[in-house]
Amino acid sequence: MDFVKYLNLYNFSPLNIIISVFDIIIVAFVLYRLIMLIKGTRAVQLLKGLVVLLVATAASDWLGLETVHWLLRQTMTALVVALPIVFQPELRRALEKIGGGRFLARPLTLMAEDDRTDVIEEVVKSVQELAQTRTGALIVLERNTGLEEYIDAGVQIDAILSAELLTNIFVEKTPLHDGAAIIRGDRIAAAGCVLPLSSSSRLARSLGTRHRAAVGITEQSDALAVIVSEETGLTSLAVEGILTRGLTEDLLRERLSLSLQPKTGNNFPSFLHRR
Repeated sequence: MDFVKYLNLYNFSPLNIIISVFDIIIVAFVLYRLIMLIKGTRAVQLLKGLVVLLVATAASDWLGLETVHWLLRQTMTALVVALPIVFQPELRRALEKIGGGRFLARPLTLMAEDDRTDVIEEVVKSVQELAQTRTGALIVLERNTGLEEYIDAGVQIDAILSAELLTNIFVEKTPLHDGAAIIRGDRIAAAGCVLPLSSSSRLARSLGTRHRAAVGITEQSDALAVIVSEETGLTSLAVEGILTRGLTEDLLRERLSLSLQPKTGNNFPSFLHRR
């Protein structure tokens, strides 16, 4: 029996195969976007706890621990009711993204090279202006990991990125000066955002809250964080929890470009290995 007859025997026509493959691709893409949506948020820890409960329930049944298995089954039944409440913020964000057309929004790493270059140039231009006036700033560029939790806690802007607007956000004695500005794609998503502080012992004690927040957000996500020191005017870049200080304009542009390249497995930025 040849391959075509085998497919016809099980009603696997070419059209059905194409539809099935397309169906799988859609489901895989939706799951990927959902994972990226909750990655880096508290929902990840909740999902880990759910997985532990599922494994413990299966293990207790296999080992014949009837009392433990009964208790775990009751817990799982209660979770069916509790999960929509526990994940309410994440569900709301997902529905907002779908309704606002942002569910399919491209992260920086998937944008066309010319568009990425434009974003980098606007950021570098703003950083240089801020550095010249020694105006403190913290700019976070979202990559693949969603930063919804921090965006929602800040002041929503959702404006097209420009060096002028980005610089104006950090003008001293303005409401948004002390927080972080988060860039998503080619737009400033929010400003005045509060980020988690790093507790790494590798950081110098002389570093202030702005630098520790930059390292903290890059420890918990794959975002990039550009910092302008208010005291010295020095420009720094935090990537993967590693802080590099005293970057020139050209060096900042180069490292942002390398970090925002689509990952192929061989283009991991080599400068991350240097402090």
